[in-house]
Amino acid sequence: MALVEVTKIQNCTVLTLNQPEQRNTLTTQMSGELIQHINQAEADENIKSVIVTGNGPAFCAGADLGDLLSAGRGEGDQLQQIYAGFLAVANCSLPTIAAINGPAVGAGMNLALACDVRIMAESARLDTRFLKIGLHPGGGHTWMLHREVNWQAAASMLLFGDVITAEDAVRIGLAWKRVANDDLIEAALEFVKQTGKSSRELLIRTKASMRETRWVSHHQDALDLEFDKQVWSLQQPEAAESLQTMYDKIRR
Repeated sequence: MALVEVTKIQNCTVLTLNQPEQRNTLTTQMSGELIQHINQAEADENIKSVIVTGNGPAFCAGADLGDLLSAGRGEGDQLQQIYAGFLAVANCSLPTIAAINGPAVGAGMNLALACDVRIMAESARLDTRFLKIGLHPGGGHTWMLHREVNWQAAASMLLFGDVITAEDAVRIGLAWKRVANDDLIEAALEFVKQTGKSSRELLIRTKASMRETRWVSHHQDALDLEFDKQVWSLQQPEAAESLQTMYDKIRR
């Protein structure tokens, strides 16, 4: 049985974690399948976005406990293999959405944070949980969380164990939308429709620029990083036709 189900809907690949009886815990096999499917989506010229969701009541309940115990005994590199799964999502060149259908816990929250945008079902929760079970956060969790929220919000979740509802996630910027449980996948697919209207290469280059400019200190540095890509876009038929149409309208 595939631990990650793949569905292609128009220009979107939907990846569904498919081990509901285990609350979709991240195993090395599941992480390997995530890597494989992300690579396939990036290689498919028809795919312009990726949605990651879970089957059953949970989005992802964290790393497999057996793998964590093995790592504690110094056996193998299971943790690194699990990290590689959500790093593949984090490094994906295409726009990514986490459609969070239920609790996203520990490494499962890492997977959600690895996506560009998070849409949460009303019953979904975000729970770091690391300290509650005596673990130091891993997989870049503190770094990813800091990039999304301020110190107080990160400390509340990490140090004080606050579990974040979908409503609060939207309020503090950890999620973009909160939707009814039954509407989650439909809402995520509706959200990615706009990507189908843009060229794939333009999406990839724009996401790359977002990454490049995120930490620059000066406006001029950002301008310089964007300049060649914007000139490239002006030379593409999509922009040329749109600009010509707008130009003709104002000249009438």
